[in-house]
Amino acid sequence: MAKPKLYEQGLEEYPRSSTIIGNIAMAAWIALGTIGCWFLSPVGAWIFLAFAVIMVGVALRKLVCTNCYYYDRWCSIGWGKLSALMFPKGDEDKFSTSLGQKIAPITYGILTVIPIVFLVTSMFDSSRLLIPKIIVLVLLLAVSFYSGTSGRKKGCSNCKMRLVCGGSAVKESE
Repeated sequence: MAKPKLYEQGLEEYPRSSTIIGNIAMAAWIALGTIGCWFLSPVGAWIFLAFAVIMVGVALRKLVCTNCYYYDRWCSIGWGKLSALMFPKGDEDKFSTSLGQKIAPITYGILTVIPIVFLVTSMFDSSRLLIPKIIVLVLLLAVSFYSGTSGRKKGCSNCKMRLVCGGSAVKESE
């Protein structure tokens, strides 16, 4: 099998500042989701947090990052370095067809949808804490929107894997 076609203008390594911003956004997304779930169910919040940490911090690092060009390099969010600490290098040829490419959108969808459902349900459950619930909901939507649109597009625009990544937010002609 031939090596995947890389985007030659892509960065060899991303600046650490983008890694910091990306990780702050991801941590905020998970924290806000956990808080959102907590308003309805503390047990549900712990389950959500465990799911987020396991899927984002471990499973997707194994299933996506080990097969990526940025394995053991600074990618837009630094997970190439993280995956190299936890797992052996995979096969770049398998990047675009990996299981991780299929479950990543589902995982990130869950990180947004489940807390929103919990938050909205909790708003009908009690009038207590309505303002904090609305604030968490607005912040969660803002972080989710940023992570799924402009933040992702910025990272994808300089990515060597953007031509073979099913999750790339940048079209080949851009």
